Amino acid sequence: MSMLEPTKTYIAAREITNLAPGETVEIDADDAVFPSPLSRAVAGDYEAQAVLDVAHTYSYSGRSPGDLESDVVALSAWDPEREAPPRLTLTRTVPEPPDPLSNLPDVVSALELLDFRSPVLSRFWGRETHMKAWVVLPPGYRSHAGERYPTVYFTHGFGGTLAGLRARYAPIFYQRMKSGEMPEMIWVLLDESSPTGTHEFADGVNNGPWGAALTTELIPHLESRYRMDGRVSGRFLQGHSSGGWATLWLQTAYPKIFGGTWSTSPDPSDFHAFSTVDLYAANANVYRRPDGSAQPMIRMHGAVLATAEQLAHMEAVLGDYGGQLASFEWVFSPRGPDGRPLPMFNRATGAVDPKVVAYWREHYDIAHRVETNWTTLAPDLHGKIHLYVGTDDTFYLDSAAHRLQSLLDRLHGQAQFTFIPGRTHFDLYQKGDDKYALFYEIAAEMYAVARPSSKSKTN
Repeated sequence: MSMLEPTKTYIAAREITNLAPGETVEIDADDAVFPSPLSRAVAGDYEAQAVLDVAHTYSYSGRSPGDLESDVVALSAWDPEREAPPRLTLTRTVPEPPDPLSNLPDVVSALELLDFRSPVLSRFWGRETHMKAWVVLPPGYRSHAGERYPTVYFTHGFGGTLAGLRARYAPIFYQRMKSGEMPEMIWVLLDESSPTGTHEFADGVNNGPWGAALTTELIPHLESRYRMDGRVSGRFLQGHSSGGWATLWLQTAYPKIFGGTWSTSPDPSDFHAFSTVDLYAANANVYRRPDGSAQPMIRMHGAVLATAEQLAHMEAVLGDYGGQLASFEWVFSPRGPDGRPLPMFNRATGAVDPKVVAYWREHYDIAHRVETNWTTLAPDLHGKIHLYVGTDDTFYLDSAAHRLQSLLDRLHGQAQFTFIPGRTHFDLYQKGDDKYALFYEIAAEMYAVARPSSKSKTN
């Protein structure tokens, strides 16, 4: 299955508890199914497979080691009107993947795993709650014992994991520092995944005070353990997508802590442009425009690939928590009577709940909060916001960025906005053949803030 091709694959699901070995489970493929009841599928050639989502993370990050799956069964010339769905047997366990850093011993030696028990989060949840990260030490860290280093707090987007941070980003940062393409800094790769999706380091009533835990507990702990430049001008933020929103939020919520954020393709910072939906409009609807046409949510160079309604229905089949839309509600919504966040919109009709949106606006609409509190924020926020987004962003995130830029320009906030022509959500960092080139430009800008007298190479 893929969000970029939502109707290509039929998905049928059922929540299972207390499943015993050898027990059979029947799934009604006309009930909890996407994109339509399987009985209405046209006759043709299909393939079928069963997956048991043991970790209950499929709607967030897909299959995980330890999940169970069947063989893929070919259904040639299958006619759902005449033939029963296949019987599938869970015969194997998804294995742990090979270590992607097995041939990179220098990167492994520069990595340290951080597993920090947060008192404030533990009090919120009533159980031990940990913050996890990978610390990437620069090549000269151990040989230059007297030097302190600027530190970048980097976090992933939706679907990212602690393992993914290590596999994907640690080699980029370490090897490019080693080659001299990036200045030497300490990178803290923060995991923002949770059972509910991404907590985005927001301080909320559903996921807990993650921003407070980061700024009052984790950062002081790190700065007592590593030779970090603990000045405001030595602490930076960077993240992409949901990580872009998280770092933009942290910079505006805690402007005295950080020396700047470089947020790329952030989730909507102004809920007038929640992808293609104005949540504040009268009779706002996530599924339908005022003229009744479908609200698009995913595009590729102008071509609509998926509507908001399709994504919501796909997510509902995969589970009632952990998906992207539900994750937004766990971050932004007030808590409902059942202990879960109130839904922002009706999943059957798409109708937006204006009371829930009013809560979103007062607490998490970054543009609204900045404008409302500008007198207080201005002295510590001037010149600290750097935002990059493609003009063809896959999720239409350039619209909210334009609105935030207009606001900060009007407030004389000295923010830097870069709209990269033709770039999507997935190729924003690419220059020429180097798909990570934007990292080098951003790192050089950060280093120039921390060390104004130094010259750093930028590709």
